[in-house]
Amino acid sequence: MSESIQNAQRAIDDFNAAYGLCLDDDRLEQWPELFVESCLYQIISRENVSNGLPAAVMYCDSRAMLIDRVVALRKANVFPEHFNRHLIGRAVITGFEGDEVSAEASYVVFQTRNDGETRIYNAGKYVDRFDLGGGTIRLNCRSCIYDTLRIATLLATPI
Repeated sequence: MSESIQNAQRAIDDFNAAYGLCLDDDRLEQWPELFVESCLYQIISRENVSNGLPAAVMYCDSRAMLIDRVVALRKANVFPEHFNRHLIGRAVITGFEGDEVSAEASYVVFQTRNDGETRIYNAGKYVDRFDLGGGTIRLNCRSCIYDTLRIATLLATPI
């Protein structure tokens, strides 16, 4: 494996760990900064992806939309209090061109609600395109393709 791919691998794995902690620690206002201005973020079922259906349960096509999503979470949405914990597997690099790297990583989100029981909330994979230019890694695109057939409660927070 070339040194540039090894460096990209390390940067992506470090990024994913920081991404999960950002969400788990409820630092949602920092989450949009992990993306480039003109980005795509979506949460979509594996079934829809397999059938070529574009309907996503969450779809944002710019950092401004991600910011709006956070504002809505803080001010408008009502959902049960919960705590999430992301476990993100090691990324597999699927493409490398200039400063853009494509990668996939499996994830599981555990959720603990007021009753104290922890459940698997969502599981799937991230299909990503990262921008490694400018010395800061950011997401151009993150598609959260979930395997979970039924989402137990309103999907309010990012995956």
